[in-house]
Amino acid sequence: MKKWPFIVAGLYGLALLALSGPLIMFAFMPETFSKPPNLSDVREFLASGWVWGPIGVMVLAQFALLRVPVAIASRRPVTQRPLLMTILGAAFMMALLVFGAAISLYEMAVKDKGDDRVWMVVALGIVSWIFWAIYFYVTTKGASPDAQVAGIRRSLWKGSILELLVAIPTHIVARHRDYCCAGFLTFIGLCCGFSVMLFAFGPAVYFLFVERWRRLHPKRDAS
Repeated sequence: MKKWPFIVAGLYGLALLALSGPLIMFAFMPETFSKPPNLSDVREFLASGWVWGPIGVMVLAQFALLRVPVAIASRRPVTQRPLLMTILGAAFMMALLVFGAAISLYEMAVKDKGDDRVWMVVALGIVSWIFWAIYFYVTTKGASPDAQVAGIRRSLWKGSILELLVAIPTHIVARHRDYCCAGFLTFIGLCCGFSVMLFAFGPAVYFLFVERWRRLHPKRDAS
């Protein structure tokens, strides 16, 4: 059972990697869905650090979110440290959603005018991280650990849906413009929404693994 957090986080990383190719084609090469695709550009992009770096950060954040579920499943007391790690990881994901929605709206607003105020969107993401960390800490304080995780998961799930409701239409608008890269900022918004949506499933998947393990090894679990 100790290996399952690694399995869940590993599956999350593999899911992100598996979705990277189709998402890139949807964002930049929609014509490949109607004819045999040329995947050389996609493979070149997937081999770069621009893909592996963010996936690595997301996997580490998934570990942070799993700290409390692991302690609950192992019937160990949940200390303040794993709670804070979970809150910081979840706040980072909510900030990512705010950043993804803001940068999608930013691209739709400035079009191709060469506006370089994108740093304001990055600053908004950092401020959002602080805000959501304080929000999760205050709203979950005093609740049981499992209720804390459940509440955080619901917030991430709802937030990812709302973010995609912004990112998808803005990317469609960008696709119909005469861009050389077909709306790269709205593509980042799509990645943020889908990544966090999958991220929210992590604890639920882990608890399914734990329940299955206990059914298969009841004596070992009792000891």
